[in-house]
Amino acid sequence: MAKSILVTGCSTGIGYTCAHALHKAGYQVIASCRHFDDVKRLQNEGLTCIQLDLSDTNSIEHAVEKALEITGGRLDALFNNGAYGQPGALEDLPTQALREQFETNFFGWHHLVKQVLPIMRKQGNGRIIQNSSVLGFAAMPYRGAYNSSKFALEGWSDTLRLELADTNIKISLIEPGPIETQFRKNAQKAFEKWIGINSSVHHEYYKKRIKELGNETSSSTFALPPESCIRPLFHALEARKPKVRYRITTPTKAFALLKRVLSSRLLDKLLVRVS
Repeated sequence: MAKSILVTGCSTGIGYTCAHALHKAGYQVIASCRHFDDVKRLQNEGLTCIQLDLSDTNSIEHAVEKALEITGGRLDALFNNGAYGQPGALEDLPTQALREQFETNFFGWHHLVKQVLPIMRKQGNGRIIQNSSVLGFAAMPYRGAYNSSKFALEGWSDTLRLELADTNIKISLIEPGPIETQFRKNAQKAFEKWIGINSSVHHEYYKKRIKELGNETSSSTFALPPESCIRPLFHALEARKPKVRYRITTPTKAFALLKRVLSSRLLDKLLVRVS
């Protein structure tokens, strides 16, 4: 019997690429997207796709019910991937901007896992893979809202892993780093929604940064395609002892090492420089 997996944030990028790869490998994939036009597009591409808005608890609950109808009541795995980045200096961001960032990137994931865990407990096993970031353990300036949501996710996932230590439900974190996706395009929309460039003391930085957000490709020489996440995801799903963390890009691996060996003051200088 094919293993079933629910994947969030499948309209583009990592979620889209991994959903297709899982489907090709024989998994029963239930892809999900926030917008109905994306749902229809993925359905036309041959995927089973449902609507799921991580900022809406009713949408999450309905999506899980729909997924269980499709799978016959079983769910072997969840790949939590849907998220967006809210750029901007913390002093420029209204509190509501952070609330919206956390609603999608953190609280929605929490609510979704709460719906899924009873199913996995009942069947006696399961895999939950959380797509985090290098910014989940190494903060960078002007990314405070996103940093905070991913730092929270890392701590939340570590805690859940400990609480499930006596079960056969495994928790893994994927920490990609720079990946060539439409992440910047979505971040640009969030930036323009909340940040008044001309009234900010950071306006010179913003004027430079807004050009980068509009670029089709990343300015990082270490950026990898979303396909680079496929192999770690499969290992997290299929290994008898999956890793706790899968660090994918060179910056992620480098900063994980530097955080262990450098003082906080030296690491701060480096993070400011590379940002």
